[in-house]
Amino acid sequence: MKSRIAIFFLAISLSAFQLSKSSWGFYTHPIINRLAVYSLPPEMFGFFKTNIDYITENAVNPDQRRYAVIGEAERHFIDLDDYQDSVIVTLPHLTWKSAVERFTEDSLMAHGIVPWQIQRMKFQLTDAFAKKDVKLILRIATDLGHYIADSNVPLHTTSNYNGQKTNQYGLHAFWESRLPELYSQNYDMFIGKAEYEPNVMKRSWKGVLDAHAALDSVLVFEKKLTEKFSEDKKYTVEERNNITVKAYSREFSAEYHKMLDNQVERRMKASVKMIADIWYTAWVDAGQPEINQLGKLQVDPNEEKEIMKAWLQRLLNVRKEADDS
Repeated sequence: MKSRIAIFFLAISLSAFQLSKSSWGFYTHPIINRLAVYSLPPEMFGFFKTNIDYITENAVNPDQRRYAVIGEAERHFIDLDDYQDSVIVTLPHLTWKSAVERFTEDSLMAHGIVPWQIQRMKFQLTDAFAKKDVKLILRIATDLGHYIADSNVPLHTTSNYNGQKTNQYGLHAFWESRLPELYSQNYDMFIGKAEYEPNVMKRSWKGVLDAHAALDSVLVFEKKLTEKFSEDKKYTVEERNNITVKAYSREFSAEYHKMLDNQVERRMKASVKMIADIWYTAWVDAGQPEINQLGKLQVDPNEEKEIMKAWLQRLLNVRKEADDS
């Protein structure tokens, strides 16, 4: 198993491009989704292994949509610091309907809805399994993996998502892209077999709250380390996709990674475990249908092209609206 994991890390190019505010980056999401497949039981593994390239290559689709599709962005985060401490205690116990009645849908959407999005998509995945719909199973499972991974990122639990409120601009991509690119090849990502999760709502909130508990270290350690490094030692210039970009230096990255004490590895590992468990739970709740004989999804390139064109057109419309305002 560990040798397979090492191959996965090497197989995904370190030069993959990134979005400035994307989650886990275009490098890590595919790894997380791919590794989750290897924790599934034999009754699911055959189907998911057959389609593992789809699950890997499309792991970043939600990020590609988030600035082009209305209602997408808020599915990736929840700003817990926008709520009072007493409210944070009660939120995990509220269904979406109850939360809307208490806070209004507009308010919830403004602060992010990732825990509820995970619950919603689990039900959708269960229905897709029951129908044995290959396309739905793969699309929902792949997107669900993305949102679960996002929910385990500390900076996805705060309105200070990029350190912009504390003069730590760029922290987002540093923590969830730069550090995994530099060090994830040495992470121990073995998580064992997928397990049934009897309470998906509780599990989705646990991921968010565990990530939020790690937020203080993310911010404080970077601030302390910055005080010890001059600007020219903190940053460096590198070539990415034939473009010269400013990046955190390897020396600064190494010190920060050491101070975090395997925090990034723990959050990645929690993501993989949670994805596998919820995929498995959805399958069990669907009645454990036979899916290994469903075969490989035959992707219609024209359909995929039309979907991408629609996303890009929406993005152009959003930019035009911003320019006109």
